Amino acid sequence: MDILKQITNPYLPSWEYIPDGEPYVFGDRVYVYGSHDRFNGDVYCMGDYVCWSADVKDLGTWRYEGVIYKKSDDPENEDLQGNLYAPDVVVGPDGRYYLYYVLSNRDFVSVAVCDEPAGKYEFYGYVCHEDGTRLGQGPSDEPQFDPGVLMEGDETYLYTGFCPIGDKSRHGAMCTVLGPDMLTVKRKSVFVVPATHNSIGGQFEGHAFFEAPSIRKKDGTYIFIYSSQVCRELCYATSSRPDGDFTYRGVLVDNGDIGISSYKRADMPGYYCANNHGSIVEIEGQWYIFYHRHTNGTNYSRQGCFEKLEEREDGFFKQAMITSCGSSPFTKKGYYPAYLACNLFTDVEELYVPWSGWMDDRFPKITQEGRDGDEVDGYVCNMRDGAKAGFKFFSCSDLKVVSVRTKGYARGKLEVRTRWDGGCLGSFPIEYANVWHDTKGSVDIPDGINSLYFTFSGEGYLQFGGFTTA
Repeated sequence: MDILKQITNPYLPSWEYIPDGEPYVFGDRVYVYGSHDRFNGDVYCMGDYVCWSADVKDLGTWRYEGVIYKKSDDPENEDLQGNLYAPDVVVGPDGRYYLYYVLSNRDFVSVAVCDEPAGKYEFYGYVCHEDGTRLGQGPSDEPQFDPGVLMEGDETYLYTGFCPIGDKSRHGAMCTVLGPDMLTVKRKSVFVVPATHNSIGGQFEGHAFFEAPSIRKKDGTYIFIYSSQVCRELCYATSSRPDGDFTYRGVLVDNGDIGISSYKRADMPGYYCANNHGSIVEIEGQWYIFYHRHTNGTNYSRQGCFEKLEEREDGFFKQAMITSCGSSPFTKKGYYPAYLACNLFTDVEELYVPWSGWMDDRFPKITQEGRDGDEVDGYVCNMRDGAKAGFKFFSCSDLKVVSVRTKGYARGKLEVRTRWDGGCLGSFPIEYANVWHDTKGSVDIPDGINSLYFTFSGEGYLQFGGFTTA
């Protein structure tokens, strides 16, 4: 069975690492622009910009559009020391597509342009004040970072900012208006959401701006999406105008499900967290939040995910739960690779990715074999006694788990539940295996919409490749 014919998280193949996703509908396709991590990467965003797209009616089948912009295409990056950080794209008044980005070792915004959404972008210029000084390098400028863009008439609203906790020289998310050439500052920067140190006592306290500004418009309301001071969550604020008076509205998604209490305590992490970056998009009348998760036990191998958004009674969005299915529960029977796990934890609660160059060996992680770019399925490795991998959701009707794929120096059993803390429905015996091995059995799953949780009980460290339903 081709599991990718269903919508999954991550939505791209498990060997592709595209964080910081900015989704847009152009024509009848959804295009996602993001930075580009590597498997076993040393730092953030080591790759060139690539693009993936999907038909608006089939979000389970994504097409690789190829490399759209290289690190070497920026004339300031001849030594390739600058990585391509999170970009954004906007359609200009001339109908062309403009790509805004900041190099990792620069503090100003670069722009590239293309005649089509996913063609070869060409360097266009730098965002500058009227006197030619680059925005970010003027005497009163703050450094530029993570550009988000919105076109209104012939003006471009550029949102930027990076505000580490403790750095009082940074004051919040900035909005700068550019003229019709897409480069020249028309109105100077204003702050639209405060940083941590200047949010005390205000509506943004506890969820102040950290990084990752993004902007969307819904029914005449401007929605500002950003990563907050706690790093792992994407929050949002709304306004009737694009350049100020934003009201804090809540959390859209948290990559550890902090704040979600339907299957655990609200403060219990359901996955190992780190930074977050993404945005929202309306597709066929439904709004979605795109975000990323962390794999390989570090911050530097991030993968894109998305969830369906639901509206609250006041018309704004509820916090989305992280899932394996992204939109609708899985309905097909067959093989499900373990990298689809949306919950991963042990009896020892750990909120953030526990690493110091490499993940603490007490904890499981999603990883892959081979090298970066090898098209092989990921899996869950290092499942010690008590480790849990959870998959949400399945539409169960006469469903059984009939085999599990494992290897590694482990002996014990792999237990199946519909809740991580629920009763065991059955288990599969685990023995030492040097290569991937399918252990057959039969565990009945109750009818209805259910999660599947697999808990390793035993000794050693188990590698979990996936499971088969029938």
